[in-house]
Amino acid sequence: MKKLFVAAALIAFASSAMAQDAMKVVKPDGLTWKEHPIFKGAQTAILIGDPTKAETIVQRVKFPPNYKVAPHTHPYAEVVTVMSGSFGSGMGEKFDSSKGEILKPGSVFALPVKHAHYVWTTNEETVVQIVFTGPGGIDFIDPADDPRKK
Repeated sequence: MKKLFVAAALIAFASSAMAQDAMKVVKPDGLTWKEHPIFKGAQTAILIGDPTKAETIVQRVKFPPNYKVAPHTHPYAEVVTVMSGSFGSGMGEKFDSSKGEILKPGSVFALPVKHAHYVWTTNEETVVQIVFTGPGGIDFIDPADDPRKK
């Protein structure tokens, strides 16, 4: 009976603590854009979460026109929504835009863990929203493509 009481008390406490943090509202005018830590010329805004921690992350990335991200993988599954602009998406270990597809605003795609892909923008600025469970990470198929090493 004592174990049941302790378990009930812990659940009540956890539920109370979670209820206090259960809702977070982020409005477009409240976004803080920063230089993307890897992709020079791109900007990122973290809406929810801390990408260095094992928690749900919602971020937006703003890419300039005619931008390319070389084939890479992530250690997490992700869901990407095109918010504005035109976003090219292709699968595989070699960049080939003819094998990809241009996605318009409202388009959504999901990638499994460690799935090789590449992306690009057309002649307009593009914003995408990415949802994943952290911590964040990226591994380029060809290490020479990694902007952190340039």
